[in-house]
Amino acid sequence: MQLQQIDTYPEALLSCAAKDLHKLFPQPTLLHLQGKNAQPLFVSVLLHGNETTGFLAIQQLLNKYTQQALPRSLTIFFGNTQAAELGLRRLDAQPDYNRIWPGTEIANCPETLIASQIVEIMRAKKLFASIDVHNNTGINPHYACINKLDNRYLQLANLFGRLVVYFLRPLGVQSAAFAEVCPAVTLECGRPGQQNGVDHAFAYLNDCLRLTELATHPVHTQDIDLFHTTAQVQIKENSTFSFSHSNADLLFDNQLERMNFTEIPAGTIFAIVQDTSSIPVLAIDEQGDDITKQFFKIDNHQLQIKRNTMPSMLTLDERVIRQDCLCYLMERIQLQD
Repeated sequence: MQLQQIDTYPEALLSCAAKDLHKLFPQPTLLHLQGKNAQPLFVSVLLHGNETTGFLAIQQLLNKYTQQALPRSLTIFFGNTQAAELGLRRLDAQPDYNRIWPGTEIANCPETLIASQIVEIMRAKKLFASIDVHNNTGINPHYACINKLDNRYLQLANLFGRLVVYFLRPLGVQSAAFAEVCPAVTLECGRPGQQNGVDHAFAYLNDCLRLTELATHPVHTQDIDLFHTTAQVQIKENSTFSFSHSNADLLFDNQLERMNFTEIPAGTIFAIVQDTSSIPVLAIDEQGDDITKQFFKIDNHQLQIKRNTMPSMLTLDERVIRQDCLCYLMERIQLQD
């Protein structure tokens, strides 16, 4: 596997489906395009092959500027085109393309080496900003994520909408790596296949291309809802789970994802459990420490939340849960004007 770098693109890129992109770019590809402002905007898409909104928004953006100059130079990273062919987050033999970036816990492999190479290439270009575009599999609103509580990063996120999440874990994500280089943000654009997500991402990218600078003053408190991710929740590897089979170690309600971005009280039931001797989920804090017992308890075969919290990224997709996690738990941060 090698990184491909190009400064022109085939016309087929403007109209091909995400599942066919591998025919144009069989390898991870950086596309460098010149604009009126030489300081580039960096955009990554398809780090997860089933999350197509970013790719469709980039197509719309490229089509807009086929007959006119880009307001600002633009570099696009097309990530896991092999997984996109099959509509999967990643292939079984692959690492997660949003866990391979500098700071990752994954041992050196071709993907981590390519990710490090990309960061250094873009560092040398003195980036304006970095945007990584994603989708959710569960029911979630559109929101932006940042890894530094810096005014420029908050301003960049707030341009996407008032809902912003600050997080430090998981490690090895694109936005955290680029946050050491320039203002960086992750966009979560709802489920794939929804046109409003594509339109929202396109409008945001187009606006960012036209910015001359990022504001450095604080975001007004009335303009932002800011949350901090305090725990990542995973299902233990030796535990089975289901949304329909009552003999699983964990039986989740098939409406579970409706809790996303809802502040839920202590005592809320997450699942029914068979074995009451141990908690079958693992909650990890930002330092990687086990804080399961701070958040969960078992009472009368019910897995319950012990404290008020707000979940995000709950999904009914069992493959994604195994490949990533069950959810994240958040708390509200109050900014001072």
